Amino acid sequence: MIHSLLSRSFLYCGSRFWALAVAPVITLAAMSAFAHPGHDGAGHGGFQAGLLHPMLGVDHLLAMLAIGLWSVRQQGSLRRYMPGLMLAGMWGGAALAWNGLALPGVETGIALSVLLAGVLVAMLTRLPGMLGGGLVAAFMLFHGHAHGSELPAGASLLTYLIGFSLATVAIAVVGKGFGALLQRCETRWVRALGTTIAAIGGAFALS
Repeated sequence: MIHSLLSRSFLYCGSRFWALAVAPVITLAAMSAFAHPGHDGAGHGGFQAGLLHPMLGVDHLLAMLAIGLWSVRQQGSLRRYMPGLMLAGMWGGAALAWNGLALPGVETGIALSVLLAGVLVAMLTRLPGMLGGGLVAAFMLFHGHAHGSELPAGASLLTYLIGFSLATVAIAVVGKGFGALLQRCETRWVRALGTTIAAIGGAFALS
């Protein structure tokens, strides 16, 4: 009976791992033509453009999913307040862009955030709250600057801000949900998923 339960658990974890591991690759292939698609906001109001911006950029999507996934294994306040930390970094970066302040190497910073977030997941890294929170905020600063600088002409700043804030929280929650699911599985599945994300981030950085 124990053997049967273990076998079922392995199959449960394995089948879900492959769905999770393959999903980023499929998403990347499907969206590779978009780089940062539709970010001119054509045909979209401020809210809709803001909502879609984090989801249509594969780099944004993977970074936030990875951070949400990584946060599940962190301690205390870092785990609980991760969506808030992500928002703080995003708002800070967007504020810089809206005030005409350049942030050097934005695209490189975004690519490296995907790479490093994947590495944190793959290595099952736990960081002290201050260090982990600061690192996440720094990652999101680059993403927020990209969002802010690509505000569609004529769009409402407030509704655009609300849109990408909701999308950020939603993606972070989905990432935490993946993390909670994978905690029931062997750590090798988590490591493999983190490695997949890191590899995609490395490809972004090299390109």
